[in-house]
Amino acid sequence: MSPEVTGSRPGERPPTVNLPLDQVLQGDCLQILPRLPERSVDLVFADPPYNLQLQKELWRPNLTRVEGVDEDWDRFASFEAYDAFTRAWLEGCRRVLKDSGALWVIGSYHNIFRIGRILQDLGLWILNDVIWIKTNPMPNFRGVRMANAHETLIWASKSKGSRYTFNHHAMKELHGGKQMRSDWLIPVCNGRERLKDEGKKAHATQKPEALLYRVLLASSRPGDVVLDPFFGTGTTGVVAKKLHRRWIGIEREPRYVELARARIAAVAAEPYAPEVFEVDDSRRRPPRVPFARLLEHGLLRPGQRLYFRRDRAVAARVKPDGRLKLPDFEGSIHMAGKHLSGGSPCNGWEHWYFEDEGGELQPIDVLRRRLHREWGGE
Repeated sequence: MSPEVTGSRPGERPPTVNLPLDQVLQGDCLQILPRLPERSVDLVFADPPYNLQLQKELWRPNLTRVEGVDEDWDRFASFEAYDAFTRAWLEGCRRVLKDSGALWVIGSYHNIFRIGRILQDLGLWILNDVIWIKTNPMPNFRGVRMANAHETLIWASKSKGSRYTFNHHAMKELHGGKQMRSDWLIPVCNGRERLKDEGKKAHATQKPEALLYRVLLASSRPGDVVLDPFFGTGTTGVVAKKLHRRWIGIEREPRYVELARARIAAVAAEPYAPEVFEVDDSRRRPPRVPFARLLEHGLLRPGQRLYFRRDRAVAARVKPDGRLKLPDFEGSIHMAGKHLSGGSPCNGWEHWYFEDEGGELQPIDVLRRRLHREWGGE
């Protein structure tokens, strides 16, 4: 492992020093993670062994053998052995995560609940559990259980209250303009995307690029360092390269390392341009303007009525200091909106309306933007 930095791309934030960026490191993650610098990684995506506990071969009704997971890397002597392994790699990942970093881990009913408890015991803070619903799951051929049609992803910050990246608006765009939900309907990896080795699946649990695309777009920015301690055939690296994230892959199996390196080398990523690849919500946020500035510049009048969510029956009076006066409450535009919403968070700029010269109701956000445009948001 070479602790070298190849340099940041134009317009991207400088990467953390002393990292083997954009490399597949062959070896056991339990041995390699301690050699990475502390607090040096922005995001971890982990697809660890599932400990499927398979006892015998599985056959389809047409007498063809199911190519499941039967490699040595998925075999553990006991639940205790698997738990010890899980704690070790999670501790290693948490150590290398920046305080503002986050971790995603995927698993099935065989292991995800054990992983969830251990990561909580280590101080990681669960933000969401996401259900990956497979549009084309493998049936239960023996007919003794329901078809297992989903896997679970846990998204966690490094600790309770720590800051983390979430590109809310980018996720809304992927969900047709609506807030991204925690159930993701994505096909399993198949077709041309599925890597083959001598006509068979190269890796039994290769994840679809669409799944990693959502993970990386949701919780990282261009130039961020993404670590995958169970790299497999390199899906994380492929998507990271396309989105201009830096990546580090750790993989124990030599044949997977070879496949991953060749696969990533074949990716032709588009040249980086900040205006194209940046989806940070801060680029879309309206300018920060104190509400009282609208009064100072005459865009609103002291005593003027504002209407909540276009309802003329729900009005507040604007006090000279910028607070709103309701019959039973007094506070900022946000707190007054929260009060009327029964305690739900409320962006006052979007939900309070004023009456323009033509008698039409307009959101006060129009005035904020006018102030920023004409006076520079002073």
